[in-house]
Amino acid sequence: MASSGRTVAVLGPTNTGKTTYALERMLGHRTGIIGLPLRLLAREVYDRLVAARGPGVVALVTGEERIVPPRTQYWVCTVEAMPPAMGCDFLAIDEIQLCADPERGHVFTDRLLNARGLHETLFLGASTMRGPIAAQVPGVEFVSRERMSQLAYTGSKKLRGLQPRTAIVGFSVENVYAIAELIRRQKGGAAVVMGALSPRTRNAQVAMYQNGEVDYLVATDAIGMGLNLDIDHVAFSGLSKFDGRRMRPLAPNELAQIAGRAGRGMRSGTFGVTGEARPLDDAVADAIVSHRFTPISKLQWRNPHLRFGSVDSLISSLEEGPDDLTLARAREADDLRALKALAEVTEVAARASDPASVQLLWDVCRVPDFRGISAGEHAGLLERLFTDLHQHGEVAEDWLARQVKRIDRTDGDIDTLSKRLAFVRTWTYVAQRSNWLRDENHWRDETRAVEDRLSDALHGALTQRFVDRRTSVLLRRLKQKEALLAEVNDSGEVTVEGEFAGRLEGFRFIQDKGAQGQEAKTLKTASLQALAPHFHLRADRFYNAPDTEIDFTDQGGLMWGDQAVGKLAAGDDPMKPRIAAFVDEAAGPDVAQKVERRLQHFMDRKVAALFEPLLALKADEALSGLARGFAYRMVEAMGVLPRAGVADEVKALDQDARGSLRKHGMRFGQFTIFMPLLLKPAPTRLRLVLWSLAQGLDDFPSAPPPGLVTVPSATLTPEGVDAVAGYRVAGERAIRIDMLERLADQLRGEDSRGGFEAKADMLSITGMTLEQFADLMQGLGYKAERGEREKVKPVDTVVAETEATGDAPVMDATIPAEGTGAAPAEAPPAADLAATEDMPAEGEAPVAAEPPEPAPEAPVPDVAAEEAAPGEVADAALAGPETEVFYTFTWGRKPPREQGRRQGGGGRNDGRPRNAGKGKPKGKGKGGKPHGGGKPQGAKTYEARPPKKDKPVDPDNPFAALAALKKD
Repeated sequence: MASSGRTVAVLGPTNTGKTTYALERMLGHRTGIIGLPLRLLAREVYDRLVAARGPGVVALVTGEERIVPPRTQYWVCTVEAMPPAMGCDFLAIDEIQLCADPERGHVFTDRLLNARGLHETLFLGASTMRGPIAAQVPGVEFVSRERMSQLAYTGSKKLRGLQPRTAIVGFSVENVYAIAELIRRQKGGAAVVMGALSPRTRNAQVAMYQNGEVDYLVATDAIGMGLNLDIDHVAFSGLSKFDGRRMRPLAPNELAQIAGRAGRGMRSGTFGVTGEARPLDDAVADAIVSHRFTPISKLQWRNPHLRFGSVDSLISSLEEGPDDLTLARAREADDLRALKALAEVTEVAARASDPASVQLLWDVCRVPDFRGISAGEHAGLLERLFTDLHQHGEVAEDWLARQVKRIDRTDGDIDTLSKRLAFVRTWTYVAQRSNWLRDENHWRDETRAVEDRLSDALHGALTQRFVDRRTSVLLRRLKQKEALLAEVNDSGEVTVEGEFAGRLEGFRFIQDKGAQGQEAKTLKTASLQALAPHFHLRADRFYNAPDTEIDFTDQGGLMWGDQAVGKLAAGDDPMKPRIAAFVDEAAGPDVAQKVERRLQHFMDRKVAALFEPLLALKADEALSGLARGFAYRMVEAMGVLPRAGVADEVKALDQDARGSLRKHGMRFGQFTIFMPLLLKPAPTRLRLVLWSLAQGLDDFPSAPPPGLVTVPSATLTPEGVDAVAGYRVAGERAIRIDMLERLADQLRGEDSRGGFEAKADMLSITGMTLEQFADLMQGLGYKAERGEREKVKPVDTVVAETEATGDAPVMDATIPAEGTGAAPAEAPPAADLAATEDMPAEGEAPVAAEPPEPAPEAPVPDVAAEEAAPGEVADAALAGPETEVFYTFTWGRKPPREQGRRQGGGGRNDGRPRNAGKGKPKGKGKGGKPHGGGKPQGAKTYEARPPKKDKPVDPDNPFAALAALKKD
């Protein structure tokens, strides 16, 4: 496959930094993908990239694990799981010398021949691949890298004489377990690492070794594929391995791949043999030390151009040989062997009768045999999968549920747990296939949870069997001449020789205040030495803890349960705060980085989840011009933007621009531009914290309690916090901005110039008393004039009194309800906030609705006075009529002259829209009665403006003459 970019082969021995170099090159491109030989190594590289760029842009794809965020830029995959035709700018294949591997080599060869990056391609591996790469990749550049430290051969040593920080390598599970048992008895314990372990179990075992809980590591050749460990010496307990068909001796280059794990960075390492392994020949040892090996001459190859016309044609295409002499046909792999077995099953052969079903059969045959029971057992499993998929289009979930439930048990010994873990890997692989299950996400989570539980149980069983913690601690104390033994219990209490020394809170040691002087120094030294591994174990638990166990406080603190583990600090971007972890210096930089990285992941996910509409608005490449600029203003304001500050920008937006912004949920209100989803309690709480960080505040304001429509203004300090909290200060109280816009919708239906009274719906929206509402309206720019009038009884009360006295019925009249100047009409439904886009902004005169014709006042007879006793009449006369308080609201702000004109000069000189006076009944002047009809006797009347003085009539004016004729 021709590549338009640069292709480079980076070749050299282990510990030359090839993988690190590839990751640095990949991060220099916009997109990239790297293929790795092991699932464990893929997980390690994924963690490194997540630490560098965050989890939102890094994907992990293996046969049993799939983490693909929506904005993926960098892909970390096993070589077999690399998605085809990715089209990434950068592509790298690690351990390319595996092209010669009898079992998996054809996959690596296919990537060598066909996989390319658009701009750069790297092949990483041993120098033995130089010839085949030059022959198969035209125009390739070669870069040789030298080992960063020296490697020396030390011969044979007994297990008892092996130095600390040694890895003993075995080539079978039985051999690994036997060696680990001997190490436990002689050295106090060892960690166990094998390729069949899950990443979770492997990481937990490696953590014990890296943290110094144990000084020895017993492993298979899985450690030879790029896993970075602090190993000073590698000891081979055997020199041959079973390759799937037979026992064969390891080649010198294979031994070098494993031995090269000794030493790290600039630190030199050594290798040798132990146990029953015979010493290495001098020639082999010299070749390993000097990195000289026989070049690879043949690459394993399998035809990538498959024919799916029939099962026979598929098998024939898989067995075709290469035309190139440097390529050798790969031996029959497990997937081809399974295909041949299923082709012999009559029902399967009948179903696989067309290209689509043949391809489906091939996809099923590629499910790996993780269980390793027998070829017949594996073929039976594949037959059931193919039958379900062909007949129903999906695997039967009830059958799958039974298979998973059967192995979801954490009891049993190491072998039992290992087998269950191998079994669940099959179902994890099936769950990762697209369209094989109805509810893929559920089964991916379910199988992952079962694997995690089994992994933890296996780690516990391995630790219990192969680590004697007491012996390990005693040996280390004797070696370092320690005089004190410190312990930490489950509640975090630290004891030294049984005496209380302090408490571990999060990742900080709080020393007992009762200790003083030399005693305190001694206790602290012993405690911190004992806490070193505990810090790492706790950091691992914290790193793997779910987000539900972590939270942030209103003051920017970061909590793990009830323990403080860090705090937020202002970053370059208000929505990307920095993390300051609370970790003791004695815990070491690794723990501090792990805690900081976990907290950063938590905050990144929290911001992404709570501010999802805002981030989508920011990332919308379809926005352009003024709409894009306004979107940035909204992002800067974190979803709440007072309209007064952006009035000009809002006016400049055309309808298309507003529509594109409205698609993201943006609402253009009269007082505020906002995104309703970001007014919920959780986003508001986070927005206040991030805003406080950006403002450099020492004391962060707290979010108002959820559900309150108004809060006292004094609680929203300092300046500007009201908008961030989702409120607007108006008088003595602040009102929630979404409810304010609902109120604004109702106010636009009132005569704000002639005057109006509060409706019951207005008070209901705000939840205020009439006096509080008057203060709120004044805070919004209205004038509120207080008045009193005789309280008119409701119609029902008058009718009831009339019926009791037997007098004539009351006239059919509309009587104003208590607290209003007129009978309230049915409240209009709240308008969509989007309808307020063309409404006047804050500071402009609201559009006044013309008042309806007032209803005729109906006299209410005083029926009660006729029946009252003389004394009661006298008391009533002394008490006088019952009165009520009312407020009349008029627009109080004088709009600037330029605001009275719309774009294009279509406005009126008085600031009102051109059609503001339309729809009035004939004969009504501008100073008509306010909305709600006539006022009771004695009440004040209000006009929008003083009456104009009469001007002298010009008798020669023809318009005056016409007016006189009309009047006549």
